[in-house]
Amino acid sequence: MSQAWFSRYAWGVLVWNILVALWGAYVRATGSGAGCGAHWPTCNGEIIPRSPQVETFIEFTHRATSGLAFLLVLLFFLFALRAFPKGHPVRFGAGLSLLFMVTESLVGASLVLFGWTAQNASAARAVVQMVHLANTYFLLAALALTAWWASGGAPLRLRGQGAVGAALLLGLIALLFLGMSGAVTALGDLLFPVRNTLEALERSLTPGEHFLVRLRVLHPLIAVSVGLYVVFAGYLVAHLRPSSHTRRFAHALAYLYGVQLLVGLVNVWLKAPVWMQILHLLLAYAVWLLFILLSAAALVQGAR
Repeated sequence: MSQAWFSRYAWGVLVWNILVALWGAYVRATGSGAGCGAHWPTCNGEIIPRSPQVETFIEFTHRATSGLAFLLVLLFFLFALRAFPKGHPVRFGAGLSLLFMVTESLVGASLVLFGWTAQNASAARAVVQMVHLANTYFLLAALALTAWWASGGAPLRLRGQGAVGAALLLGLIALLFLGMSGAVTALGDLLFPVRNTLEALERSLTPGEHFLVRLRVLHPLIAVSVGLYVVFAGYLVAHLRPSSHTRRFAHALAYLYGVQLLVGLVNVWLKAPVWMQILHLLLAYAVWLLFILLSAAALVQGAR
């Protein structure tokens, strides 16, 4: 296999995994997570369900596409070993991708086997949802970095990066925290729907309400705060590590985050319809990956 072919394959695997993750969000948003019962890897005790209901079809489709994603990442790893020499960052990235794909599967299985689906409103489910989101972010980051390196990107240099390294690390942590808060908020929207924004605010401030209801009001505040920092960090990095890539990624990050905030406001106003939740999550993935690529482009140089 040629390295050029692997590069195209790597970007394709990244896109496929984004689509699978979005379908997983659709499973959660439609309450279809229990469509196969408490069975895994079988679906209601069957390998292929017969005469499935809508929820079963949605959940089974997610499992099938996830299984294909696992196979694609496994081949991704094996192809990387054949196409690139020892010590090449593509090998490292492909290994990380496979590791996070394994943990992604285990976290997904735990949601089913422990009954953290449908109308389950436990704290354990909220924690696992956050872990699931974080693992998905790590998986997509590993895939994106591997594709970047396979396309000619230089290896990372983490030492001696000074203020740039610190700014990027803080931005990555902030985006991860924002994503995890979004996962909890989406769960609250599913389990405790509201008629309008005023009701959501009132219930969030009411003592004795479920913690998922009370936490919902925090996500927009976190989003604005993180957005201000991420855009600032992007332009700071582009200034301190000037290149066509860092400037392009910084500009794209600023524009995309603005769109993300607008979509988030519309999502709240429309009371979080499923299609808007999926769009919101897609933009969150895009912002995360842009920041990952910005980091990859900036950290190839030493600190000044």
